[in-house]
Amino acid sequence: MIRSYVAVGDSFTEGVGDDRPGGTVRGWADFVAIGLQAASADSVGYANLAIRGRKLGPIIDEQLEPALALGADLLTFNGGGNDIMRPRVKIDWVVERTMDLVDRTLATETRPVILAGANPSLQLPLGRVIRGRGDALADAVADALGGTGVLFVDNWHDEQLEAARYWSADKLHLNALGHARVAANVLEALEIPVPHEWGVDEVADAAEGERRTFTYYRTYVLPWIGRRLTGRSSGDGRVAKRPTLQPVS
Repeated sequence: MIRSYVAVGDSFTEGVGDDRPGGTVRGWADFVAIGLQAASADSVGYANLAIRGRKLGPIIDEQLEPALALGADLLTFNGGGNDIMRPRVKIDWVVERTMDLVDRTLATETRPVILAGANPSLQLPLGRVIRGRGDALADAVADALGGTGVLFVDNWHDEQLEAARYWSADKLHLNALGHARVAANVLEALEIPVPHEWGVDEVADAAEGERRTFTYYRTYVLPWIGRRLTGRSSGDGRVAKRPTLQPVS
């Protein structure tokens, strides 16, 4: 029985793209927490330490110890997505750091679950490069986890998630429908029922995303390039949205 859950990661885990009133975001980890609570007769605590824009190193260095200190039953981790978007990345290093997180978590009473992020390459400029790196990373992590008993939820190779209807306007982050599907993938891996009201299998009428236009590049791509050139991050100055275990409502 899972009575407490903590999530660590970047914008994918924070929930960027699943925007809520007041400027907050929800996301797949929140959906997972709701699913855990729906399956439990006891109150479930949930914390989310993820911060958008974080590369793998800072995720592990800044979030792992505070997450483990919470003593939760379950920890989900996704990282490396921002690393493979950079001009240079060493896949072996990403896998090595991921396995370090796994080993440190297995040394506690907290159960780790590792996720691959969804694949946005069909929507993005230079998508072929991103796909190649993402394929290599997901496959390498799956191989490294083999025999450990640690669950690996491979959203990267979920071909349905590549469809435009699952992505937000920036084409880099999932929308609410996409986040709900990722949560369903996680709950199914944990053998926990998926709440039907999410509608993750009822997508026939969902609108397709907009095509790449000048407005798209001006609104999303150019600011992203500007942050890269100046060493800034979309997560600068941000703190975790849910830093302590709180009851799921």
